[in-house]
Amino acid sequence: MSAEDGLAKTIGLTGYAVDSTGIGGVLKSRVADFRVDEMSTKISIDPRGRFTAANITLTNWETNRFIGKLAKACGISRNRIFFAGTKDKRAVTRQVFIIDAPPKKVAQVEITDVEIEILGRTHQKIGFGNHKGNRFTIVARGCCHPDGRPMTNSEAMDKIAEIESAMKEKLGPDSFPNWIGPQRFGAGRPVTPVVGRHVITEDWEGAVMAYLSMEGDEKEDVANFRKNIRDNGITSEALEIVPHWLGYERDMLRHMLENPEDWVGAFRKLPNNLQLMTVHSLQSVAFNKTIEARIDSGFSLSTPIVGDIVGRIDDNGQLETSSIVTVEERTLDRISRNCTLGRLAVTAQLPGSIMDKPSGEFGLIEAEVLENMGLAETTWQVEKISRLTTKGTRRPMATKFSDFQYEPVPVAGDETMGEKWAEGPKNDELWNPDGACIRFRFTLPSGSYATTLLREFMRTPLHQL
Repeated sequence: MSAEDGLAKTIGLTGYAVDSTGIGGVLKSRVADFRVDEMSTKISIDPRGRFTAANITLTNWETNRFIGKLAKACGISRNRIFFAGTKDKRAVTRQVFIIDAPPKKVAQVEITDVEIEILGRTHQKIGFGNHKGNRFTIVARGCCHPDGRPMTNSEAMDKIAEIESAMKEKLGPDSFPNWIGPQRFGAGRPVTPVVGRHVITEDWEGAVMAYLSMEGDEKEDVANFRKNIRDNGITSEALEIVPHWLGYERDMLRHMLENPEDWVGAFRKLPNNLQLMTVHSLQSVAFNKTIEARIDSGFSLSTPIVGDIVGRIDDNGQLETSSIVTVEERTLDRISRNCTLGRLAVTAQLPGSIMDKPSGEFGLIEAEVLENMGLAETTWQVEKISRLTTKGTRRPMATKFSDFQYEPVPVAGDETMGEKWAEGPKNDELWNPDGACIRFRFTLPSGSYATTLLREFMRTPLHQL
């Protein structure tokens, strides 16, 4: 069975660092099987601070929807809550939030499956990327061979070691391709890059209708709601049948029914960070497809060639975009040594209006990716909502993982597992309930994806991650 499923092709996530088979398996069989602990930057506590800093642990919460609940409970706008990054939904996640409300008010908030630990007052805000990284503890269950036979613990452990060794030889120690993971796109319904394509051409009707009606792997009542809109457009009936948890969709529908033709206003019903994510996700597809094209060309992701653009990697594993330079023949050897030492990294495009572009062979590769995506003439200027205009930037094609450990764990009781496990493997899936269960522990810099690291070892369709 090919792991290059439709979702992977849509978001450009179809290659691997090395040629191999994997251990198969499925993630998030239980919410507790996927834990993320944010390594936050230091928060300066000041008793006179305007904001409240809190460590918040979420169980099975999508970050944006939690923000909405928290804002309502505190009686403030969601734009007055600040955080460093969105996390996986079906997981246990712990991260710092900065809330523009008094500590006493925040401490009184009671939301199911939410634990709030007040750190104190602060003057300090945080934003996307303002954290050192994330520590992950993740269990892959039901490991199996490519033909579906269950894997033993020892077989799974040996295969992981084999892939880790091959990646080290090809990319350097503790390195893997810096793919942007399926969470960025909407794992069951990769709608964000589709909406983003409408946004950058200012087709606001297309953006709203795509968000409301695009098909995906969703529950029957959601699928029926989206089909109703595809068949009938914006109607009162759609508003009546929209599932209660689709709050953004409901707000969009209400706005359109009350303000026909105000498509920009309807789009603005999405949270600001989600609006921006639609553009970022389209950039991310281009980035993934560029990595794929680089691998297909036979060039290394971590070793530079003449014409590449490289940048310095700081102590937190982040690219210093102010330090990027183009590799020349006279500087190739020195830059190559620094890439091997992890001080510099070879970058690929997150395209925009004035992004630095490579020259030489890789410059042609990047240009061809944009041409094939129909983005070669895009200006990335958004006049109606100017904050969505993007200049573009660069991102390392390979990134580091650290503190990497893996070990077998016991099979969990069926009564603790989710619906997916109870249903058993489908024809297009690669896991076996009798297979080994392996727990991975590792740390990644902010902006890197645990699912794309584990994908290198598992080699399964993306919907199993």
